[in-house]
Amino acid sequence: MTAFFALATSLLWGLADFGGGLLTRRSPALTVVLVSQGIAAAVLGAVVVATGGWSEAGPRLWFAFAAGLVGPVALLSFYKALALGPMGVVSPLATLSVAVPVGVGLFLGERPGLVQVAGIAVAVTGVVLAGGPQLRGAPVQRRTILLTLIAALGFGTVFALITEASTSVTGLFLALFVQRLTSVTTGGAALYVSVRRGGTALPEGGGFPWASLPALAFVGLADVSANGTYSIAAQHGPVTVAAVLASLYPVVTSLAARGFLSERLRAVQAAGAGLALVGTLLLATG
Repeated sequence: MTAFFALATSLLWGLADFGGGLLTRRSPALTVVLVSQGIAAAVLGAVVVATGGWSEAGPRLWFAFAAGLVGPVALLSFYKALALGPMGVVSPLATLSVAVPVGVGLFLGERPGLVQVAGIAVAVTGVVLAGGPQLRGAPVQRRTILLTLIAALGFGTVFALITEASTSVTGLFLALFVQRLTSVTTGGAALYVSVRRGGTALPEGGGFPWASLPALAFVGLADVSANGTYSIAAQHGPVTVAAVLASLYPVVTSLAARGFLSERLRAVQAAGAGLALVGTLLLATG
């Protein structure tokens, strides 16, 4: 069950990142984050009401609240890093997020077996290579590296927090709703400040991008679903295994770019995808 839900997390996050990347080419990143998360929050609110999730309210929701504060910072840092630097540098560095939940799992006493340790090493190597690490070319700005590391730390922190936010399915719905509501509030305040300082909230040419609404909804719902499947994976098995399998999303993003945009995978990316698959098999069978 851990492997299944963790791999589902990678699929959902990979597709959400692909969609979010496309949308930010036409609209400000902060607007994409705010609208997509707002749609997810509205859907989750309806689910919470339908399932009676309010009865699960308790101290654990503070973990969801914290995840809601950290999430937008991580996303915006990631998008800004992609805008400033080459994806071949940003994407592999962002996968360092896996270090946070794995470290938490080890601190709490988890000790993966030898086969699983090998699987973790192979899978993480594969994910880094699947991002197409750029080993040549112009030096990357320090700001790009810093933003990417902030994003990685933020993503990993959300991984760890959302695992602790609930112990039941209805409680998970409520926790995800609180997380997204916090994200929307934080993102709205940031957008207001940005506009007051001369930033833009709408695409060039003005007008709300109504045609992009279905895509924005997909990104938001895929992202929140990934948080849910990761929480289930981490609660039903070792966090060290769940976190590594869930971090395979760059492979999905690369394959989606190839399938939908006809982008050709570089040799290093193809090799990375293969290693990630091998690592996945080792983790699932270990």
